Parts: sequence; structure tokens; C-alpha cells
Amino acid sequence: MPKLWNETIEAHRRAVRDAILNTTAELAAEHGVRSVTMSQIAEQAGIGRATLYKYFPDVEAILLAWHDRQITEHLGLLAEVRDQTDGAAAQLEAVLRAFAHISRESSGHHGTELGVFLHRDERVVRAQQQLHGMVRDLLAGGVEKGEFRSDVTPDELATYCLHSLTAAAALPSEAAADRLVTVTLSGLRDAHVAPEDRKPTNNHGHPGHCARHSDH
Repeated sequence: MPKLWNETIEAHRRAVRDAILNTTAELAAEHGVRSVTMSQIAEQAGIGRATLYKYFPDVEAILLAWHDRQITEHLGLLAEVRDQTDGAAAQLEAVLRAFAHISRESSGHHGTELGVFLHRDERVVRAQQQLHGMVRDLLAGGVEKGEFRSDVTPDELATYCLHSLTAAAALPSEAAADRLVTVTLSGLRDAHVAPEDRKPTNNHGHPGHCARHSDH
């Protein structure tokens, strides 16, 4: 079979698959996962039921495939943003800003039946681990160059960043998400002196061995 013909068939299959995924996600978000039927999906996507079953066995399989596509696209975007920037600090900022905006855009599914269904997916755990590793490695590179605080491990700092920026899902605008990223980044750079490392001070607030004045 000619190469061009094969490519045309493959492009058609991708287009049909994408239509199925998008249609199912829209129906599930609007009506709830349990209310969606294969007949509805076929009708909305403009294909026959027999064709639909050639691609997927049931609604849950379609939703999991849609979610897998979303996760792959998001991780790909974050990797692309990272690779388009030079230096660990700049790369981390770019990744965190992109992650905050992804969190905002994905907020529509939070707390919904679709959201609950999707977050039982084991792909979510793998994606979180992959993202955590990406952020941790950038932090480690920045710590080595003195760009980030070294009193907390890169692993703990990565957890702090990602948990902090999931709050972007509740923010009203992209500008608010950017401000949250700025606040999060400031926490990576401001190492505070531990109480036991502080020098004792006298009553005037200056370092000294004793708060009492000399009689001389």
C-alpha cells in the first residue's frame, strides 16, 4: 500500500479518535460520567456505533484515554518550556508558571464526578512523580549554583512548590496565578537563620554577651 495512502488512513484514524475523546469528555463534564452512553457518543461524534466500538469497548476506556492524552500533553508542554530556557533558576520559573496556568485551566473538573473518576487513575500518580522529579532536578541544579536555599532538600522544596501551585486552580485570573508563582519562588530563595543560630542581643538590640551595662 502506498505510503501516502497509509498516512492518509492514519490521519483519519487519529481524527476519529480525537473526536471520540473530545466528545466523551464534554458529555461527561456536562452530564456526569454515569449518564453518558456509547450511543450518545457515536451520535455526537458523527460516527456509527460499530465504528465507535472498533476504537473503544466502553465509556470508561474512552475517558481514561482522554485523560492519558491530557497528561501526556501537559508533561510535554512543561518539558518543552523547560528546554526552551537556559539556567536552572530560569527553567524552574518557566516550568512553575506553566504548571500554575495548567492548574487553573484544569480547575473545571475539580470536585466533579468526572474529576473524582479521573483522579483514581494510576496515570495521575505516575505523572505527579514525573513532574516532581523534573522540579526536584531543577532545584538541585539551582542549589549547586547558589541560586536556591540549601537549608531544605530539593525533594522537600519540590513538594512545597507543587502543593503551593495547585492553589492556582482556585484563582480568578492568570495574573493571580503569576503572583502566586512569584510568592512561591521567593520562598525558594529566602533562607532564614534558625533561632538557635542567632547571636544573643542586649537590651538595645545589638549583639553582646550581656544585657547589663558596665559600672565603669
